[in-house]
Amino acid sequence: MEDRVPISHETKFRIGSISKMFTAAIIFQLIEEGHLTLDTKLSDFYSQIPNAESITISHLLNHRSGIHSFTSDSTYFDYYTSPKSKEEILTLITQSEPDFQPDEKVAYSNANFVLLGYIIEDITHSTYPEELKKRITVPFNLNDTYYGGEIEPEENEASSYNFENNEWIIQPENDMSIPHGAGVIVSTPRDLTSFVTSLFSCKMVTETSLEKMKETDHVFGRGLLRFPFYDRYSYGYNGGIDGCVSYVSYFPEDKVATAFTSNGMNYSLNDILIGILNIYFDLPFDIPDLGAKEIALERENLQKYQGTFSSETLPLKITLHVDGNTLFGQATGQSAFPLSPFSETEFRFEIAGIVIEFSKDVKGTVQYDTFHLRQSGGDYLFTREQ
Repeated sequence: MEDRVPISHETKFRIGSISKMFTAAIIFQLIEEGHLTLDTKLSDFYSQIPNAESITISHLLNHRSGIHSFTSDSTYFDYYTSPKSKEEILTLITQSEPDFQPDEKVAYSNANFVLLGYIIEDITHSTYPEELKKRITVPFNLNDTYYGGEIEPEENEASSYNFENNEWIIQPENDMSIPHGAGVIVSTPRDLTSFVTSLFSCKMVTETSLEKMKETDHVFGRGLLRFPFYDRYSYGYNGGIDGCVSYVSYFPEDKVATAFTSNGMNYSLNDILIGILNIYFDLPFDIPDLGAKEIALERENLQKYQGTFSSETLPLKITLHVDGNTLFGQATGQSAFPLSPFSETEFRFEIAGIVIEFSKDVKGTVQYDTFHLRQSGGDYLFTREQ
């Protein structure tokens, strides 16, 4: 923003957790070469980590290890812009109490893929950037994909921003020694679609390995996430680091790859992706009114929307309640989220791409007993419980 430099096809972005797909692909290559298996124990490499003797490579890949994600701690922001050695990061991981016992449940943890990145280095007696280049970027001609460092705008690397108080604010940079195999890579949308297409064409790993990567517990595979889109599923990952937001996925049945990279967001990524995919798959899509503005509603008006609502098609309830001058929604077992009014009938939680829309009768009176919840391409009717 400072020099008004526009994004081009050559602009390179930090892709955050999409790096995990690259790390997973290298791990499966090492499995195919006989260096380890999905059942290899973490204790073979880092016995000092709690439960290491029960944690497998598979548990690290599909977030079933129970290892706490050190990047979730509030103290992370005390040091995230400064270099950390491998030994310092291992100490952070080792000193953290496990969130649960291995294979007990699923919980996303960046520590899993930091460790997988280290394991790649231990097995190959090389560095992660060297193995990334040797195994992925050079053989598959990903010329704009590499192990990131300090952002260099003069090299066409995008700085990252947050939108605050109606202006773009440049963000402090994660030092890339910290995310390592969990979030270190820089790339472009063109390279990301090439990467995921090569992966799913079984040019990067074997079909057997790819099937193991795709095995999911609803969402988490081994180095892949599964994304629903109406009656289809795609596989890929999304990423966020500093102000950068990214996404890549592949629809195996349709042989379609989609990638998105950004160095600053003030609009729902979910809505953008739904729009792109609706247009591609020739599904109904209305161009959004980007000129729509949030309005103010008095507390006494907001109170009319309060209540608990249920749906016949979604197994959860949503409670609407007013706190101060804000209407909040809260789904079963989840945290409350603020709803911004854009009209008497439309409320949005834009970060998650949630729209709650009431209707009016023929006389123009708001019908407070039902609303439609729209998210991720779904449209669900909710009715007030008596």
